Amino acid sequence: MITTDALIVGAGPAGLFLAFELGLLGIHSHIVDAQETPGGQVATLYGDKPIYDIPGIAACTGQQLTDRLLEQAKPFEPVMHLGHEVVTLVAGGGDGGWRLGTSRGEQFHSSCVFIAAGVGAFAPRRLKVEGIEALENTQVFHWRPAPGVLVGKHVLVIGGDELALDRIDSLLADTQPPGGITLMHRRAQVKAEPDRLERLEALCESGRVVFEAGQVTALQWVDGRLAGVERSGPDGDLPPLPVDAIVVAQGLSPRLGPLADWGLAMDRKQLPVDTARFATSLPGVFAVGDIVSYPGKKKLILSAFHEATLAAFAAADLLNPQRSQVLQYTSSSSLLHERLKLSQKS
Repeated sequence: MITTDALIVGAGPAGLFLAFELGLLGIHSHIVDAQETPGGQVATLYGDKPIYDIPGIAACTGQQLTDRLLEQAKPFEPVMHLGHEVVTLVAGGGDGGWRLGTSRGEQFHSSCVFIAAGVGAFAPRRLKVEGIEALENTQVFHWRPAPGVLVGKHVLVIGGDELALDRIDSLLADTQPPGGITLMHRRAQVKAEPDRLERLEALCESGRVVFEAGQVTALQWVDGRLAGVERSGPDGDLPPLPVDAIVVAQGLSPRLGPLADWGLAMDRKQLPVDTARFATSLPGVFAVGDIVSYPGKKKLILSAFHEATLAAFAAADLLNPQRSQVLQYTSSSSLLHERLKLSQKS
């Protein structure tokens, strides 16, 4: 059981900035996210695309914004639990607070919970072929495989955009790379930036990657294990392809997931909150970002930053009801300078 004062569900911009605001108030946090990397929707869908409406930053990509938020929160050392989906939320009983469990078996007890889940947990679009469930995380991977798992294997990567190219780059960068990689997409063209397409072309020319247009129609089995795939192409059936593993990179889609079963009041798959504290219908559970609903709500990153600030102050009041929260400024407060570890940087 991991005990903490603050657990943040979601590592997107709202969750990362919330960790910073909590840190300024002297509250240490843990962050849980279903994705393997921080940044949420901004990094996943807009990682290389410019964003123009972040205050004080004329333009930055989604990944650049994520990197800056991580750097900003770094002095407070929030603990990241990536690749974990929070699946249960129950009252902490005699201990107060809340108990949470993740898809990988981690258990938390937290005095306060902050839901910064955006439009929901992102889930990979799955390959719809009969029998594939039995191979999940052994020979079929919808998330990025762990390093070394596919050493020497012939891997089929399915996808036609930059996510698929990211998976290929990750496999090739492994100190124990696969023995061969085939990229398959239903169309003859891959959608990506010109420099990524040039790299793919170079990999194909060198023989490190083979690209084929087609779709998997069935799996081939030998002694209960995946041995190959049957496939069709633009002009009809293609010969079976021997493979040892499949990495599916067909994109991500948001879903509300287990959050819908936590007993929270909801309105059209969003969480109603009060705009003074950003508290939900459950005591000690706050929500910020795209997941929340209130009159005049605007789904903008800058709005989420404002919401995170008020939620952090509300949590500080809840955790320390006897101590008044005097508003301090990072430009002049010696206490905030100490918490920001500014003396260590000089």
